[in-house]
Amino acid sequence: MAGQGTAGPERSSSKFQVISASTATFKAADPVTRLRAFRARVRYLLDRPLTPYYLILGSVLLLLVLGLGMVFSSSQILAKRWDLPMTFFFRKQLIAVLLGLGLMVVFARTPLKLMRAMVYPVLFGVLGALVLVAIPGIGTNVGGNQNWLDLGSFQIQPSEFAKLALVFWASDLLARKQRTRTLDQWKHLLVPLVPGTLLLVLLIMIGGDMGTTMILVAMLFGLLWLVGAPLRLFAATLGIAVVACTALIITVPHRLDRLACIGVTKSDPNVNCYQALHGLYAFAAGGPFGSGLGAGVEKWGQLPEAHTDFIFAALGEELGLVGTLSVLGLFAALGYAGIRVAGSTKDPFVRYAAGAATTWIMAQAMVNLGSALGLLPIAGVPLPLFSYGGSAMLSAMSAVGVLLCFARSSPGAKAALAARPLRLKRWANSRFGSVLTRVLPRRTTARQAAKPKRRER
Repeated sequence: MAGQGTAGPERSSSKFQVISASTATFKAADPVTRLRAFRARVRYLLDRPLTPYYLILGSVLLLLVLGLGMVFSSSQILAKRWDLPMTFFFRKQLIAVLLGLGLMVVFARTPLKLMRAMVYPVLFGVLGALVLVAIPGIGTNVGGNQNWLDLGSFQIQPSEFAKLALVFWASDLLARKQRTRTLDQWKHLLVPLVPGTLLLVLLIMIGGDMGTTMILVAMLFGLLWLVGAPLRLFAATLGIAVVACTALIITVPHRLDRLACIGVTKSDPNVNCYQALHGLYAFAAGGPFGSGLGAGVEKWGQLPEAHTDFIFAALGEELGLVGTLSVLGLFAALGYAGIRVAGSTKDPFVRYAAGAATTWIMAQAMVNLGSALGLLPIAGVPLPLFSYGGSAMLSAMSAVGVLLCFARSSPGAKAALAARPLRLKRWANSRFGSVLTRVLPRRTTARQAAKPKRRER
């Protein structure tokens, strides 16, 4: 007993001496050595098996909270103008976020076998919904595009879920072809992947949604890159896509006008660049730290769609450069984690699905941010996980749930999750943990003793 009593203080004092010595050595080292030690520490933290899981979960939750605040701030004036409660759009977005969190948890807990079994039901369900949207009298026209289904109390946009269907179907298709070793033949590589994607694009373009079409094309090229398509095939497919997009832009007047607004800095009576100009005005008015949450003036009527397409401009005005860089950092962390998940697995389905989902979210974010900054034509796509929009939120949160499922299913992550009870046991046996485990049962016993006992019958 005496030996056990002295072992604890000796061990804790020796550990304290080691920590003090390493801290003193770090402080006494030159700046180059400090930088190397810091880089080694960061590399160690990033290489841990559960780092992608925590990066995805943390960045998404922060984006949701910050997005809810910006939706509430940027939509109040619009709600007041339409004689609605000032919290109307915020409440709808909050409901979408809560439903999205439920979908995220469901997909994060879904086994891989069940996820692959859902491929064709999801694909055919989305195709059927897109066909219904294209039928006159059934599809609903919103903002000049017929991409909605009116289900009474709410509307749904099937084109948003076409991205999720492409993630599942294309990944399962390429994984099966890789198992049969036919991906080295260009016919098996492109068929039926490209015709299936073109079918989704055609149904979406019937409604006039050019923005979602761009995202699907970006996902297709991301999958071809992951498969390792030859450079000639990749370049030829890219050339065909560029020609097709150019034709779609030239044949529609308002799309050509949006293309002319790239890089505009002053008003021109010959070109209508009202949205792009006021987006830049919002960024310029924000400065380093912004005017304060809720204190922006562009949302009073000058900046259209401040809570959807141009919410990043409203963020720049109210939270300034600090706020915009924070959002960019969160998306960068999410993209890095998605790439880590896709690159650290040997399962082809997981690799292709994680890569496609990451390409989807990153490409959509880049298109939205580029439109708000005047670097790309205004495509009308929301900022994922941030802008107002129920269908976009539900589909994006489903993709996040898929990424979380893959991040948990890697061998290193499984081993780290299995070691959690052992770490908790070690913590409970530590000095601080033992104090808590001694105090908490006593309090529980005291509460139970204070309750009146039931009489036995």
